This record gives sequence, structure tokens and C-alpha cells, in this order.
Amino acid sequence: MVKSELMDRFADIRPYRDSEVGMVISRLLEDEGFLDTVARFNWPRLSTYLPAVLRLVIKKRLRQQTRAVDSVPSMQAVIAKYMEKIVNETTTSLTHSGIERLTAGRNYLFISNHRDIVMDPALVNYVLYCAGHDTLQIAIGDNLLKRSFVSDLMRLNRSFIVKRSAKGRELLSSLQLLSEYIHDCISNESSVWIAQSEGRAKDGIDRTDPALLKMLVMADRKESLSEVLGRLNIVPVSISYGLDACDLLKAEELFQVEVTGSYEKDEDTDMRSIVRGVLGQKGKVHVAFGEELKLSNDDPHSVAKMIDDQILKGYDLSPNNVLATEKILELKLVERNKAIEELLGTVPIQIQDRLDFEARINAVPDNLRLGLLKNYANPLLEISQLEA
Repeated sequence: MVKSELMDRFADIRPYRDSEVGMVISRLLEDEGFLDTVARFNWPRLSTYLPAVLRLVIKKRLRQQTRAVDSVPSMQAVIAKYMEKIVNETTTSLTHSGIERLTAGRNYLFISNHRDIVMDPALVNYVLYCAGHDTLQIAIGDNLLKRSFVSDLMRLNRSFIVKRSAKGRELLSSLQLLSEYIHDCISNESSVWIAQSEGRAKDGIDRTDPALLKMLVMADRKESLSEVLGRLNIVPVSISYGLDACDLLKAEELFQVEVTGSYEKDEDTDMRSIVRGVLGQKGKVHVAFGEELKLSNDDPHSVAKMIDDQILKGYDLSPNNVLATEKILELKLVERNKAIEELLGTVPIQIQDRLDFEARINAVPDNLRLGLLKNYANPLLEISQLEA
């Protein structure tokens, strides 16, 4: 089967091609929902009173900025400028480690912990881009693409669609196609990023879902799990945020689940998390690339544990992780032990760190405070179990 025929099989889920970029940009510039969203980002108050005027201003500005964009790489060059601005304005630092282990020209499947809808893959991509590596393709759930302009933006930025909303036989078919697409990317096109589990970690506990690994081997049922996964060149990635821009939103969700047993999203829930995650303060951010997995085990749970261990080992603890753990210990929710004590001493804590943390905690409603503390404390507590 020739490549063009193969890619047509993936037309519903793949990123846009160079030949489609111009048409998609033109469509975006005529999309009022997209223009209004950009207006709210840049001029939240003014957008309420002068929406029509701002649409014209934004359309003209974006047309100028994308005038020379005629391919995916040129589109990503534009996106990189926005990423640089976001990093400069919302982080105190962005560092990385382990990138020297990556071989130029070799495609990898990067499996990372998942804390932020957009920023997790965006930061991994940005770090690779700045280090001179090829950018990667990003797996994104269709539950986040309810608005057509969001789907267009993501697919312009080399995202492909995971059809989480499918049911029954359609779900099996979509998982099969997804598995085949990821294998095709690694074999023929580019590296891929995918989260270790569906949905973000709301409580700070990072776990790889064995179901993800089972999906990845659906592309070839004749060979063993270790053989099929071995062809994907899996590299675990750990993303650490000194501040979780969505910490309060996550605490609200955890509290609602605790009280009612479930969490009901409205149509704007995911968009609020996306906006907060992009524009909110993130503190010190670190992206750690682990070692490529060498597999001989066919148990998906054992392979998931291998990924989890590398993610935890790569986690860069922040003052907030330490200070939240101290609060959890004071509340006697966790028993103090040697491993925890040693980790508490690895992060220098300044007076300003304590003042900022106390101010943050005191500003949170009483019923949400424990959920927020656990979100920051759990990474350190999980690492302590690994060390033990």
C-alpha cells in the first residue's frame, strides 16, 4: 500500500498536511468563535463592549502574522513565538534534563504524566524544538474538540485525534485505527506524545493506565506485547510544575466527586481549564526525558510500573511540594518516615516560599483546602515510596 493511500485511512484523525494549512487558516479567520476567544484572551473587558470591532482588529493582525504561513513547519514557527511569550510570562524558569539521550533522526513515543491539557505536550514540544530536534505529533481527546476552531488549531499544530466519545464496536475500531496510526508515525513520520492515562491527574498521583499499553499493541496482535511496544521506542517523560495553574479547579472537582460521587462538566469546563492552564502562573517548570524502555516483560501492568518509576525519578520537587507535605504530616494524614524526611530536606525553602504558600492556602475555601494540599504533597509522597 502506497503512503498516500495509507494516510487517507487516517484522514479523520491525522494532523493537517502542508497543502491544507492555507485553507484552514482562512477558515479560522472567518470563525467568530475563534476571533472572540482571542479577543477575550487579550482584552477581556473591552471584548464585552466592542466585540465586532475587535474581531476586525484581530483578523487583520492574524492575517499579517500568518501571511507567510504555507506549511506546518512555518505554522509551528509562529506558534513557537507564542510559546516563548507564554514561557516568559507564566514561568519563573523552564529547564530540562535527559534530552542528550535522544538520538537525532530516531522517532520516539513519549509517554508523560498529565497535569495540564495543553501545556504538557506544548512544553515537551517546545523543549525539543529549542534543542534542535524535530517536533512531535500530539494525541488529543475529541472531548476537547467540541468547538470546530479548537480542532482546527490543534490539528494545525500536529495534533491527532483520540476518539474517546466512541462507544461499542465503534470504540474498538477507533482504538485499532489509533494504534495503527501511532505505529505508522513512529515508523515513517515523527515522534509522538501521549499522556500516560486518560484525563489529567487531579490529585498529584501519576499512574500509567495499562489499557493505554493494550491499545498500543492492537496494531499487531500476532507478536508479543514486548515486541510490539519495543518498536515504538518508548521514552517516559516527567513534567513538573512549581505551581499548578489549575490547582483550585482540580480541588473543586475532587470535592464534588467526594460529596456527590461524580463530577458533571458543563460545555465550558474544559475551555476554562485550557485558558487557566495556558495563562496561569506555573512557577519553576522542568521537563525530564527518561531512558528508552528495554522490554522483555509481556505484562502491561509491569510495563506501566516501569514507566511510572521513571516519571517519579524524573520529577523535580518544588518548595510547594515540600510545604504541602509538611501540612499533610501536621494533620497526621500520613505517617512520617525516614524516606519522607530525606526528601523534605532536598529542596531549599526560603521565607518568601513559606509566605507565598500560606497566602495561597489561606485564600482557598476550607472545603477545598485538603484537595489542593494533596495535589502538591502526593508527588513527594509517591517518590518516598519509590525510594523506600
